[in-house]
Amino acid sequence: MSNEAENKQQKQTNAAYPAPQRVKFSSHEQRLPWLSTLMDAYLITDQGISEAIKREEKQGKKLACARGCATCCQSHETIPVYPLELMGMSWYATEVLAGELREALKTQLRNLETLKSCPFLIDSACSIHAVRPMACRSFNVFNKQCEAGEDAYYTRRDDVLTPIKKYSDDAFDIMLPFYGVKNKTERRKMIKAGGQHQMAKVMRELNWSTLADKMDIFEKNK
Repeated sequence: MSNEAENKQQKQTNAAYPAPQRVKFSSHEQRLPWLSTLMDAYLITDQGISEAIKREEKQGKKLACARGCATCCQSHETIPVYPLELMGMSWYATEVLAGELREALKTQLRNLETLKSCPFLIDSACSIHAVRPMACRSFNVFNKQCEAGEDAYYTRRDDVLTPIKKYSDDAFDIMLPFYGVKNKTERRKMIKAGGQHQMAKVMRELNWSTLADKMDIFEKNK
């Protein structure tokens, strides 16, 4: 292949994979410094996922995940979520969501016993997509979409993306000072040992009805 052809192919590849953009909530971030930390960590996570997907597709795999495909949101019962992520999810639902989507989410959060999916899944889409957890961002499947009830991690592990560890570690490194681990050496030791995962909660096991109450209170006090 000539240099000209290689350059053209590279430009096409770059166009197909635009660099992940950091979601900004400027006024909120000025008031809530922890929010900037969370969004910075999410950017690193997204950059790592983007790079990992590129590597897999260069090997001939095709990403199967697309908008409207929500099987993993329904079949995964042990999605981990970290304290800082919980704060982001609660803040977003309380202060950002509006209109019919907000009302639908409140109703859903108050009827958790009837749900067989993630509490934030509405009409096959994530209602808090901008602040969805790292675990959700990282789960990507290649070659074919998951069948109803399938957890591809167990049925066809080779089709499930393996995140690039460096990016995941860097994202946690940014978050750990929020938990009081300010020394970089201590942070790296903790990450290497997997200590940060001890802080995670299982999303479906949390009492989300209290978030619906918080959303109501926010509306009354506006």
